[in-house]
Formats: sequence, C-alpha cells, structure tokens
Amino acid sequence: MSVALMERSLPRPIGAGAVSGVRRLAFQIGETMSANTPSLLEEITAGGRGSVRKREALELFRGLPRHYDLLSSALSFGQDPRWRRALVSAVAPAPGERVLDVATGTGMVAAELIARGGCSVVAVDQSAEMLAAARARFDGGARVELIEGQAEALPFADESFDALTFTYLLRYVDDPRATMSELARVLRPGGRIASLEFGVPGRARARWAWRLYTAIGLPTLGRLVSREWGEVGRFLGPSIRTFYERHPVSRIVDYWHEAGLGDVVVRRMSLGGGIVMSARKAGAGGSTHGARE
Repeated sequence: MSVALMERSLPRPIGAGAVSGVRRLAFQIGETMSANTPSLLEEITAGGRGSVRKREALELFRGLPRHYDLLSSALSFGQDPRWRRALVSAVAPAPGERVLDVATGTGMVAAELIARGGCSVVAVDQSAEMLAAARARFDGGARVELIEGQAEALPFADESFDALTFTYLLRYVDDPRATMSELARVLRPGGRIASLEFGVPGRARARWAWRLYTAIGLPTLGRLVSREWGEVGRFLGPSIRTFYERHPVSRIVDYWHEAGLGDVVVRRMSLGGGIVMSARKAGAGGSTHGARE
C-alpha cells in the first residue's frame, strides 16, 4: 500500500508588511468583539459531557464564530482558504452528487463545494455556535442541509454519499482510527474522500519558523483580537505537535487503508503547514492496495 507524496507550489515569502497587516486587522476586529463573552477556560470547566477532549473541542469554538472566516485567513497569512480550495478540488464534486462535509464549522468548505460542483451538501458539526454562523452564511438559499452531530456517530445510513470532506477533525476526536471507519461507512463504493489538517513542516528551517510562529506569533496576534482567540493561538501549536507524535502521517494513512480507502494521496502545502489527504473507497470486489504515484 504505497502512497503518493506530492510537494506543490510554495507560498510567497511573508514579509513585515504582511505581519503588520495582520496586526492592524486584529486590532480592528478586536474592537468590535463583545467583552462579555466568557473565557474558554471558564467554559471548559463548566462543561460536563463527553470526554475531556470532546468537551475541549466543543468549548474551544464556542466564542469564535464571529469573524472566524476572516481571522482564520489572516492568522494563516492567507493559506487557510487556499488549503480549503485544494480540499474541494481533491474530491472534484459533480452536479447532482450528494456530498457530506464533516466538521463544517461556519460552512466555508460547504459553500465552496456548492459553488464549484453544483452538488447538494449535507454539512455536520458538533458546535451549535458554528452551525449558527453557517446558517447565517447560507440563509436558506443554498443546496445545503445543516445538522448538529458528531463525526464518531454519523446519523446516516451506510453508503449514503458520493463524496465526503472533513476539515481539522482528527485532532479533536478520541479515536482517529475508529472515526475514519465511521466516515468511510457512509461513503458509497467508489466515492471520494478528502481531508484538510494542519501539518508540521519537515524541512529544518521551515520547521523552526513554524515553531516560532505557533509558540509566540500566533498566541500574541490572537490576544490582540480577544481572550478567546488568544486561547486558540496558545492551544494550536502544542495540539498539532502532540497529535503527530501520537499519530504520524504514515499511521494516519494506515487508518485510511484500514477503513477501506485506497489510492491515498498526501499533499503537503505551504512548506508542510497544511496537509490535504484524499482517497477513494474501494468498489464492490475492489481493493485498497492500489497506488497512484
């Protein structure tokens, strides 16, 4: 079971102007956000359902839907929207297809799926606050159904969807292997699946810059916006690093194969800061052992 590893176009160098632009944007947005929003730490301690990881995932995003799209782009220096477009390209939605978007958040990927492919989309997220932002985005006018639910227990019959996408998901579940099996369950034979996740750059200089930004730059810029975004900035770096210590990319590929997904492609983007993975579910009588270089 070999895997195609593709290094694609690198982003333009990030200069001081880009950093100062993010700082100005953070101040502008921070001034408009309510000072009465509870801190994430207070919300986490108030939670009482599910595992610690599940409660933290739910509470982490409770105070973030407002300005989420703009800030996720700004704090990634414009890379997050680029990664999401690559995610949608990986599944290549076609008119008339039914696509499931898991961990939809504010609906950015769902909107891109509809705009790109003319398909119908079912979008799932466990955060009611994020789904409220997604509903505001679509305002009942798009071919999308929004459902509150968990990736670990999807409320759909087997083989219900032609394609499936998920974004920044596996770090927030207790059992990534079991979650991959559940995602594959609802995908029809021959259906396409793709994911987007943060990555840790492999090259020494890029990895050093990533560690510096996630340890100092991201928490600092987040705090300029709000206490909640400061918590997210402080959380992300250790979350990404420890996730890959427990689940290296090669092991995640194994999870995909074990779930019945073949022709797995790993695309590292932006010096390895983003990872788009894609695959196809084996057809009837098919095999997951095929490879595409």
